[in-house]
Amino acid sequence: MKTIIAEKPSVAREIARIVDARKKEDGYYTGNGYAVTWAFGHLVQLALPEEYGIKGFSRASLPIIPRQFKLVARQGRTDKGYKPDAGTVRQIGIIKRLFDQSERIIVATDAGREGELIFRNLYSYTDCHKPFDRLWISSLTDKAIRAGLAHLEDGAGYDNLYLAAKARSEADWLVGINGTQALSIAAGTGTYSVGRVQTPTLAMVCSRYWENRRFVPEAFWQLHIAADSTLGTPVKFSSEEKWKDKDMAERLYGEIKDARSARITRVQKKEKREDSPLLYDLTTLQREANSKHGLTADETLSIAQKLYEAKLITYPRTGSRYIPEDVFAEIPQLLDKLKKDDVFGRSVCGLTELSRTCVDNSKVSDHHALLITGQPPIGIFKKDLTVYRMIAGRMAEAFSECCIKDTTVIEAECGNVRFTARGSVVRQAGWRGVCQEEQEDTILPDWKEGETVTLSACSITEGKTKPKSLHTEASLLAAMETAGKEIEDEKLRQALKDCGIGTPATRASIIETLLGRELMYRVKASLVPTEKGLALYSVVKDMDIANVELTGRWEAELARIEKGDLGDDAFMLEIREYTKKVTADLLASDKLFRGKESGCRCPKCKTGRMRFYGKVVKCDNAECGLPLFRQIAGRTLSEGEAVQLLETGKTGLLKGFRNKQGKSFDACLMLDGDFNVKFVFPDTKNRGRRPRKEK
Repeated sequence: MKTIIAEKPSVAREIARIVDARKKEDGYYTGNGYAVTWAFGHLVQLALPEEYGIKGFSRASLPIIPRQFKLVARQGRTDKGYKPDAGTVRQIGIIKRLFDQSERIIVATDAGREGELIFRNLYSYTDCHKPFDRLWISSLTDKAIRAGLAHLEDGAGYDNLYLAAKARSEADWLVGINGTQALSIAAGTGTYSVGRVQTPTLAMVCSRYWENRRFVPEAFWQLHIAADSTLGTPVKFSSEEKWKDKDMAERLYGEIKDARSARITRVQKKEKREDSPLLYDLTTLQREANSKHGLTADETLSIAQKLYEAKLITYPRTGSRYIPEDVFAEIPQLLDKLKKDDVFGRSVCGLTELSRTCVDNSKVSDHHALLITGQPPIGIFKKDLTVYRMIAGRMAEAFSECCIKDTTVIEAECGNVRFTARGSVVRQAGWRGVCQEEQEDTILPDWKEGETVTLSACSITEGKTKPKSLHTEASLLAAMETAGKEIEDEKLRQALKDCGIGTPATRASIIETLLGRELMYRVKASLVPTEKGLALYSVVKDMDIANVELTGRWEAELARIEKGDLGDDAFMLEIREYTKKVTADLLASDKLFRGKESGCRCPKCKTGRMRFYGKVVKCDNAECGLPLFRQIAGRTLSEGEAVQLLETGKTGLLKGFRNKQGKSFDACLMLDGDFNVKFVFPDTKNRGRRPRKEK
């Protein structure tokens, strides 16, 4: 008998049907010489410190660096600590029995780093020594599964992939366990979660937040003129220079406001060719789904996984935006499926020669870029359909002709000021016409250098410099992909992918972890750090644990392990030394948690004193540790307001709070019976009377 192990029951069911293993048993299918079983993600995980005899958080125990990592069945949190999950233990037992009864194993977990780790941990934990082959496929269509089963590969060929996954897992354990314990010990109360990728990601969010909040706008002035033309509408010119000196700008405006003409000094005409875009990888899909449709990275990944399991798209957790030559040969057949589409059909039908912008064997490793499979998208709606159509539309765009525009730049001089007007006319819509993207032509007159034009208007406008906006999920994903480097050019972004932080498969979960641990929250599309997140950032911002580029280097080294260019032992030696340094740095940060006396007694324990630690006020009684975060609904309480709330249990009416939709509101604050902060809103019908509590 051969046992096939998939990552999920739904995938196991499809494979079982293909191999004719149709009898449903408890935890597996059987028939035709096969048993087809499944995991539920990571059934086996690295053991927690308790398994090494270390309980609680103790300075003396750090750093915790096991000589040999232990594996345990996946555990869940209970009232009595972490305990093995009963369903997990049961399924592991079924898998072990099938492995023991098999002459050979076929690994059909997801074809990627984490899928490989899921199987190898199970293989090790069950003490299995049976030979195994690898099923490596990029879609779950019947054709792909049959082709994969006909061309199984020796499992040993994926040893480097496993070593990279194992090194990543152990590195995250070392940094996360030791960093979290060290910082929490330094703080004295509470738990502060840090991680190898999580903390640099939070650092990018907090750094952008402070850059935005501390930005001081500067005023500038710009001049404008309008020239008559034979086109029927005046041509608008703007000065090339923007002046920060208002007096200078107004003096120049005074010199030209009565001018009747300007002289054309330069006319430049060019043909601009815009190559068709690259296909989607997971991160780019998540970025555009967030910016265009408001979907979170986690939502997009979940939808893409669902579409993959429904056989509608290829493997979603890909980091490549290219396809190899053999896949390119199948593209005409896939595009034929789109010819009847209401939006894409006309463009696809008009294709005579397919663009090869995204065809490059050397830029495809484990999986090629996202494609549709050609299966009709029947029975999917709303958000699922939106993501499917994004992938289908991008595929149609990627193989369409380039977009060609005729651009014109006209420079003119009036007085001693140089002005510019820009125009553009689309000559060939190409890929930009696939999704029926509207492009407005700006037609300029056929003026010649040296020609004098008549002016019809002149104006001066005031503007202000703007800060970088807060990170959105789209911009944060882009920053994670390039280790914080702001790069617009897509081909250059591709070259830096191995130096990004996280992987396409994990970035969404990192963002969700930061949200779930209340280190940041969403305000409309923006990601805003919480007071707890800012407090953590203030401690770690200058440490290696928050260094984005260093974390990017670790990711590049993991990619080298995967390719066989670096040994995992060398990587783990570096990580162990890094862990020791990070742990020492965080333990030494206790001075940053000492805080300033507030002058008031703790309202909860009545014995401790409340102290200011940056933007949080906390009880210095270690057994109590009552915290009061000063940032509430986008507003920071002053020290006086915080003290008033702690001493009297309430404040007067405070202005400037903002809800999750960004709207401003006023309210009083009060402490409830559990010393949580609650809003109390004024009764607008009975002004002057005491406020009423929100219902």
